[in-house]
Amino acid sequence: MSEDVPEPLAEIIDEFQSVEDRQKLELLLDLSRELPELPEGYGDDYQESMEQVVECQSPLFLSLEFDDEARRAELIFAAPQEAPTTRGFASILHQGLSGLTYEQILNTPDDVANRLGLAKAITPLRLRGMSAMLARVKQNIRRHLGGA
Repeated sequence: MSEDVPEPLAEIIDEFQSVEDRQKLELLLDLSRELPELPEGYGDDYQESMEQVVECQSPLFLSLEFDDEARRAELIFAAPQEAPTTRGFASILHQGLSGLTYEQILNTPDDVANRLGLAKAITPLRLRGMSAMLARVKQNIRRHLGGA
């Protein structure tokens, strides 16, 4: 079902699809605890150097670090501990896409949030927030490559 998704992200989607609805939220919360800390250099004023994804209900900040030689992007997210759903979504995208090539990320289907099967556990507004995160990642890569 997730054959057109990059392998690391496909594994996460498959894991969500393999558990019962009530376990999906717990899995999301587990992933929220795995979101990496900000790298050195972002500091306490990271909001100034990162882009806020305003479509998310909780504050979420995003930055991409580009390796043009390898054509790869590292995804960096910051979200408060008090926002486990948002942190979980960010962690999914970080684990599933960070370090992949620009093309792999750009070709990732936009319906990743729906593929997780969280519709019964998470509000549609929160699911749209995850879709907005992915859209913003792609938008930043396109902008970096000189496109719109």
